Amino acid sequence: MSDLLEKIRQSRATRRRFMKQAGVAGLGVLGASHLGSVNLIAQSSELNDVNILNFALNLEYLEAEFYVRAAFGRGLSDSDVTGTGTLGPVIGGRQVPFTTPSIREYAEEIAADEEAHVRFLRAGLGSAAVARPTIDLQDSFTKAARAAGLIGPTETFDPYANENNFLLAAFIFEDVGVTAYKGAARFLSNKDFLEAAAGILAVEAYHASNIRTVLYARGFFDAAQRISDLRDAADGPADLDQGILMNGKANIVVSDANGIAFSRTPTQVLSIVYLGGRSAGFGFFPNRMNGAIR
Repeated sequence: MSDLLEKIRQSRATRRRFMKQAGVAGLGVLGASHLGSVNLIAQSSELNDVNILNFALNLEYLEAEFYVRAAFGRGLSDSDVTGTGTLGPVIGGRQVPFTTPSIREYAEEIAADEEAHVRFLRAGLGSAAVARPTIDLQDSFTKAARAAGLIGPTETFDPYANENNFLLAAFIFEDVGVTAYKGAARFLSNKDFLEAAAGILAVEAYHASNIRTVLYARGFFDAAQRISDLRDAADGPADLDQGILMNGKANIVVSDANGIAFSRTPTQVLSIVYLGGRSAGFGFFPNRMNGAIR
């Protein structure tokens, strides 16, 4: 984690977040070489429809297992997690004791969507679908929170302890899902798959805006910025990410000067969910993802 912490310090020292808007649009096509111990196999031959959809399925497993546990106190059914590669367990996760009815309903709605995404992608992939890899929903959040400076170096972060922690934990994922689908779209050749991916991207964007709006309403400006800085530090030198406050005003819709959402490459996405790579135990995926893009 020390490498990632240093990247965050450097990012905070040099960032010019509010002046970089016009240059964002073209940054998504850039590759990233900062992973070090993460050996992403992403040559053109690997970036085909099946591998891209399996990459998305890994991310959907992560989101679904987090939300379904937080909202309903259960995980995905056994029939929704088998496939090629090694089937792994889910570490941690439990129902959040929500005190605000609207936030509980938001969580339930998002959980239902993410579970549906898993089932939809698995149905489309058929026998080619990868199994759910090992997912860490416990220590990974503490590692992320420490790296972001949300807690001290010896403290722990429990995303299920209360609804505020849940919202901050959800913020780690949601913007990443949007940028991952947009970045992967260019590699899909089947128009039906592309349309389906666009539909999932739209729903992920709704989710992200929901979480960002609630965090803004609750005044979590500094905490959200720290998580944004964490993602920025993990995904490479480009200043892509945005918090929920910009120029003193709400920044709910993340976009460039043209009003367009930005993209992340598979490598950049992996570096975020792996929390930088081997030094962080590969973050949310301790044994890395299943499939060709890992």
